[in-house]
Amino acid sequence: MSNVDLSKYQLRTDLAIEAIEGVDPEDGIVTKDIIKEGIKITSVDVLDNGIKLINKKKGRYITVEFDDILDTSRKESVKKIFSEELRDLIKYLKLKDSDNCLLVGLGNDKSTPDALGPSVVDNIIVTKHLFDLGSVSEGYRSVSAISPGVMGQTGIETGELIIGIVERVKPDFIIVIDALAASSLSRINKTIQLTDTGIHPGSGVGNARKEISYELLDIPVIAIGIPTVVDAVTIVSDTINFMQRQMAYNKKNMDKPINKLINPNMVDYTKDDQDLTKTEKENLMGIIGTLENDEMKQLIYEVLSPIGYNLMVTPKEIDFLIEKLSDIVAGGINNALHRQNNLS
Repeated sequence: MSNVDLSKYQLRTDLAIEAIEGVDPEDGIVTKDIIKEGIKITSVDVLDNGIKLINKKKGRYITVEFDDILDTSRKESVKKIFSEELRDLIKYLKLKDSDNCLLVGLGNDKSTPDALGPSVVDNIIVTKHLFDLGSVSEGYRSVSAISPGVMGQTGIETGELIIGIVERVKPDFIIVIDALAASSLSRINKTIQLTDTGIHPGSGVGNARKEISYELLDIPVIAIGIPTVVDAVTIVSDTINFMQRQMAYNKKNMDKPINKLINPNMVDYTKDDQDLTKTEKENLMGIIGTLENDEMKQLIYEVLSPIGYNLMVTPKEIDFLIEKLSDIVAGGINNALHRQNNLS
């Protein structure tokens, strides 16, 4: 199975941090990791030589990873750090405090996993109309916002709608918010990606529309997204991997007396780096157990796709999570755009 052709398998991910996994950077990709308040921040700069390596546009990709947002203090920490990263990206693009911003919330508000963009726009501090009236306090910038819906609702290409708005409103830069797809269960609703490369609406679910970017609009475009869905291929392959990790954990700890006092259903075995040997994997699952991760995903893809079962899946708590995540993104954007509203 060493000569498996992976070209037919399209990795369902919008995240640069996943696209670079297992890739030799060859001086085409520069990464930097830091930890703030237990939250991991990864910066990925894709250079000219790295474009073909990960099939991502040249530019900067910033990923904020967190464990959960159910705790109020953790939620506020994520909001603060996200806001700081957005503010730094705005400075990196050499945008001024006086520059006008257009917020675009992509997605379908009638489909909860795709409602992140419209939900964020509902909580944005919009000020353009106040600037037009001349009654704005110092510390605020001119901000307008719109949720253009999806092509299935309007019959109009989203990119075309935005082109028309930009020509009329003439913003200095755009921030686009959209729900994304990931290729890892651990990152669903626990990752925020910011990038200066723009976005292809619907690309993560195989329904890509015209890109919204500097090349299309001739002004800077910052894209912000959170993965809310994952495909069935990823769920099955991750489950097989988790099964092997659990077996390895049990093998390592089964004879420890203290483990008899611990409820096995409460143990997070994924944090243990122990793994089964190739022979043990083969004894557990036959030849399937010996496949590499990419080979496993390709096999599952070839089984599920012809019968239409490679579904896109979201957690059952998605209504609650979208509410919390949209509050983080909207609050972080408000704090980054308006100095008067700055948390720091």
